[in-house]
Amino acid sequence: MIVGAHAIIYSQDASADRAFLRDLLRSPTVDAGDGWLILGLPPSEVAVHPAEENGRHELYLMCDDVDGLVRALERKGVACSPVTEEGWGRLTLVGLPGGGKLGIYEPRHPRPVAAVGRRPGRKVARDGRKGRPGPRAGAASRRKRG
Repeated sequence: MIVGAHAIIYSQDASADRAFLRDLLRSPTVDAGDGWLILGLPPSEVAVHPAEENGRHELYLMCDDVDGLVRALERKGVACSPVTEEGWGRLTLVGLPGGGKLGIYEPRHPRPVAAVGRRPGRKVARDGRKGRPGPRAGAASRRKRG
């Protein structure tokens, strides 16, 4: 059974990018030895898109408020691209210390329940959308009442 995913970012300055991501994510880390820091990630999801060739992979982080994140990062001197409106979310590209860029976006697409997580006071529908019932939620609640 699959228990998680492991993403790899290749960098010309891996130590600087590890430190940047550690500070950005503020999640548990483990040193796998010789400075190989592995960072915990929040709940994640994977999508498969059609392509001309196999073997291309991308990594994006997701956030609740991309404008707030950009303001916070820029206060720390981190370069961020202007936020663009994409069909699937609001996207910025964050400059990494090693010279690469990392996409971070505020999703506008439905999300799987396992990837959304639960917060106190926040209703999450079966289809992952915040505050809206999933396709079967209405029928189940009607059966309970009737």
